[in-house]
Amino acid sequence: MHATGILDKMPTSFINPVQYFLPLGNDKVAVNEIVGKKLRLQWTGSIFCTVCGRKTQKSFGEGLCYPCFANAPENAECIVRPELCEAHLGKGRDPEWEKRNHFRRHFVYLALTNSVKVGVTRDDQIPTRWIDQGANQGIILAETPYRQIAGLIEVELKKHLSDKTNWQRMLKNEVANNIDLIIEKERIKMLLPDELSQYVSDNNEIVELKYPVLDYPTKVTSVSFEKLNPIEMPLIGIRGQYFIFENGYVFNVRRNSGYEVELDI
Repeated sequence: MHATGILDKMPTSFINPVQYFLPLGNDKVAVNEIVGKKLRLQWTGSIFCTVCGRKTQKSFGEGLCYPCFANAPENAECIVRPELCEAHLGKGRDPEWEKRNHFRRHFVYLALTNSVKVGVTRDDQIPTRWIDQGANQGIILAETPYRQIAGLIEVELKKHLSDKTNWQRMLKNEVANNIDLIIEKERIKMLLPDELSQYVSDNNEIVELKYPVLDYPTKVTSVSFEKLNPIEMPLIGIRGQYFIFENGYVFNVRRNSGYEVELDI
């Protein structure tokens, strides 16, 4: 099989194990089907902005040209700091974009890998957000009418929990098996002030996630096209937005968004 196209975040389907797809040009590669096979991924030397499509010499953020990095709503400060969102006030880099994406229901969640982390996402991104982070489990903590309130809850809880996933431990499948997310949710919600605790959700469903991985490495080494081109080795698994290769080499597909590649299997 041969396919050429521009890398972007892999779409997924929530079936255990999670199903991954890699759109390249007119092809949509079902990546689960190539786990266990040797693949060759070669960067052509070209990079394209994933927002405006222009060719660029360097990728900023996750696949943006510099003008989009500086001005596009997809990279506004409230993406990583939702407490600063002003969509509910009709403001933002692009008020219409903000209205569609941020002036809508959001969830604050707890996700479990080697520890519990707190995060914020739109209502249509559950369980996709947990999948992209490689979580073993996820549970909804709170439901808010728009992004900014969810961000305020996250800020409060970051005093007690991390808001980052340890990607290396996640890729080694180091799991905190002694944590019950329902019990953790009960503990965490007591830490919220009254004006924020009103948004705590009654939904206590724990979503379990499994990934198409044949064998987890004991040590991981990140590779990129700047270090190794082409990348040519057996694929032994996919988790989060990472390809896991033999000998513990891992490749972050999302971080290489915008890179034009040729895939051969």
